[in-house]
Amino acid sequence: MSRQGLLTQVERALAPVRHAMKPILSDPLVMGVWAVVVAASVGTLWWDLRQRNRALPSLMKGVWTLVVLYSGPFGLAVYWYSGRTQISTDSLWRRGFRSTAHCYSGCGAGEVLGFALLAGLLALESTLVVAGGTFALAYLFGYALTVGPLMQEGVGFGEAMLDALYSETPSITVMEVTAIGTDLLIASEAHISELLFWGALVFSLSVGFVFAFPVNAVLVGFGVKEGMKNPAEME
Repeated sequence: MSRQGLLTQVERALAPVRHAMKPILSDPLVMGVWAVVVAASVGTLWWDLRQRNRALPSLMKGVWTLVVLYSGPFGLAVYWYSGRTQISTDSLWRRGFRSTAHCYSGCGAGEVLGFALLAGLLALESTLVVAGGTFALAYLFGYALTVGPLMQEGVGFGEAMLDALYSETPSITVMEVTAIGTDLLIASEAHISELLFWGALVFSLSVGFVFAFPVNAVLVGFGVKEGMKNPAEME
């Protein structure tokens, strides 16, 4: 079976998902309520960071802010479960969530920029070009969030880049295949001025997080990734 034939079969199999989600993600009322919920979630996060979790480093505060911006109450729940200094005991699941959140913050920024720039502002019609460019930006931002902090700690660029390639590539790949695939499945023909364009983009980000989490948990379990420091030890 050719690659094109396989993609066609996958698209047909997922057609019910597209038909179910398009009306929801293009509904002004639904998306308006979602925007209010996200704003409330971000406000709750910032209140908690300022009042009860100032010990968290600036990088992780930025990571959690992006996670909640992308996924609203779902992102806030992940933070509450795994990212606060008040967690009672650390675990593989919490480390996996923190590792996924770290990857998600950078990759999500690359995905948003990629779709907004390539499919939106430049109005490129080639699905291959849009997907490829968005993949490249997601990898760039995802690797940067690993390479940058390592270099600040004194690690050389080459060593930091090898570490990022080794530890982040599986997670980024799974996250972006599922996220970009979901976005193209639902809104490949949507224009940047349409609500569906942004609704599908937001939904696809959370889909990518869900699929990347087990990958990160496995990588943390085998010691490939550290899973980010236990925030309870920062008190």
